[in-house]
Amino acid sequence: MSSYRDEVTGILASADIIVGGSRPHDIRVNNEAFFARFLKDGRLGLGEAYVDGWWDCDALDVMFVKLFASRHKVSRQLKSARFLATAMRAKLLPAGSDKRAYNIGAKHYDIGNKLYEKMLDPRMVYTCAYWKHATTLEAAQEAKLDLVCRKLKLEPGMHVLDVGCGWGSFAKFAAERYGVRVTGISVSKEQIDLGNKRCAGLPVSLEYMDYRNLSEQYDRIVSIGMFEHVGLQYYDIFMKKMTEALADDGLMLLHTIGFNDSKFFNPWLDKYIFPGAHVPSLAQITSPMENRLTVEHLQNIGVNYDPTLMAWYDNFMAAWPELEGDYDERFKRMWSYYLLSSAAGFRGRFIQVWQFVLSKEGVPGGYYFDEEARFKSGRAEHGPSV
Repeated sequence: MSSYRDEVTGILASADIIVGGSRPHDIRVNNEAFFARFLKDGRLGLGEAYVDGWWDCDALDVMFVKLFASRHKVSRQLKSARFLATAMRAKLLPAGSDKRAYNIGAKHYDIGNKLYEKMLDPRMVYTCAYWKHATTLEAAQEAKLDLVCRKLKLEPGMHVLDVGCGWGSFAKFAAERYGVRVTGISVSKEQIDLGNKRCAGLPVSLEYMDYRNLSEQYDRIVSIGMFEHVGLQYYDIFMKKMTEALADDGLMLLHTIGFNDSKFFNPWLDKYIFPGAHVPSLAQITSPMENRLTVEHLQNIGVNYDPTLMAWYDNFMAAWPELEGDYDERFKRMWSYYLLSSAAGFRGRFIQVWQFVLSKEGVPGGYYFDEEARFKSGRAEHGPSV
């Protein structure tokens, strides 16, 4: 086992992470089998070992920032002949633990509304907030929703399609503040049921439906944090369907997380949090838009996801005494790992959040958007920005 320890210790040290060190971002190993597991399964083994309690870290987010920032150094070590030989020996060993069928993420959005009610803001927005002029999660999420509404240039009476509507946070906000009618679709029954209750009395209809079954046209389309779940092989179908569903003079806003690298893949996140999801690169998003949609505006708001995720983590930990009756300690570790490692990715600018404003054939005369208009009078200005 000493050779496994030496290899992993060296890899982590190159990222300024010390095994058994005293700094908050250093790690403590609770099970010596961790080293072989890391060598055998890489990022997947690292995450699974944490959930199993094989290692701990007091500042998991800071540790991951350092690990991500040193990825090139780490990569060189992982390709060395000595490492490959040691890793091969580790792969030949039987698994060091009984890997239970632990795949709570298979029902990510249906694992209980109580968790999300405690973790999220009062509107239950489960996407990146916008903190430019905000100091609280609630204000930052309202700022993001208003940013989206203004980019879409919403006007009273418009019919808006919300693809992947969640618990109806955007639909409710847009109907209340901008006087539009909203049809939302989602493949989560729990989200639809609760969302319709939260939107009662408003011109909002949330439906349990896949985007491929859409048949109407809409003045505006919005999709916030849903595109990551479409799957790379279906991007062409998605863009074709959105083009068909958008009115000829309409606008669509697509809000999605994105990776800088088209080949990057996170096996742990795929297995335990978002099974089957694909976080796209910019190239993968824009290619299926060709000859269909015109990019009118593109903004990267990814730096805002770090404070959003940290706020969710703080809420989750504060609510844990109320949640632990419904979830076990493994879930707590899994969810913490998900939130903090994700925050690190955005903090280090390794992961982005892109907001596209799209039209069918280009807005006549051009599309103009004044982001600061909202703050000129200290309140949202709901007219079109010019």
